[in-house]
Amino acid sequence: MSLKAFSLALATTALVALNLPAVAEDAKGPNLGATATDAAPGAAATMTLAQDLYALGVQQGDALTVLAAAKLAASVEATEGTAGSLDPATIKFDDEDLLHMKAYPAEAPKLPPVYEANAGRAAAVVTLSKATSEDNGASDAPVSADQMFAKATELSGDDDMLIGLIEDAQAEGSRGRIGGAVEWLSRLPAGQTDVWEIPFYGNSYAEIAVAGDGDADLDVAVTDENGNVICYDVSYSDRVYCDWTPAWDGYFYVTVQNMGGSRNSYYLLTN
Repeated sequence: MSLKAFSLALATTALVALNLPAVAEDAKGPNLGATATDAAPGAAATMTLAQDLYALGVQQGDALTVLAAAKLAASVEATEGTAGSLDPATIKFDDEDLLHMKAYPAEAPKLPPVYEANAGRAAAVVTLSKATSEDNGASDAPVSADQMFAKATELSGDDDMLIGLIEDAQAEGSRGRIGGAVEWLSRLPAGQTDVWEIPFYGNSYAEIAVAGDGDADLDVAVTDENGNVICYDVSYSDRVYCDWTPAWDGYFYVTVQNMGGSRNSYYLLTN
């Protein structure tokens, strides 16, 4: 399940499957459990909505819509992650669709992942395939909250009331932030593929978002350690949101393919 065309009502869809035991030795089928009772969209969902709302506001030349996006983006507090290196020899791909790749481990990890909640989520990444273009695109990263505020100011023209609203929102931007998110930045050339290996706890709500810079289409697949597809989106966009509840502690594999003609610098966010 993924929400690439993420609704402005911030509606999310939870994947529900059999409530499998959260123990590694029973990790045979899809790593999907019953929806966590405390499941609620978090920072990853909010940032995805902010990027979509910003694009809509710019398209319509609407300063208020861009301001709303800026306020959402400013409400997200994310820790910048540093990914380790993933050995490409440990990764295989589903050969049912050679154009749209879905990665999974050559051998399922024997032990569930262990990570410290206060130290941030561990992740590893490998970039595969040969670049098909040297075009770096127009952007170097997704639009930040500060850039959104600046755009809202630009669109407001000489409207002193709107400018006042924007200044007030900037002053309050750090209040009540949604914490707990981790983000990694990848600058993915055209024709290349990133494969991320990320651990999640069982019986705990999980979410992943990919927020691109708008320069190229990104196709995204999320699979579990057994190669089962959790989320899959190949529509023409570079923003993806996915949420689910793992049944046990396990690794998940996020495949991000640049299907366009220029580089796309994107953030991968998790809760």
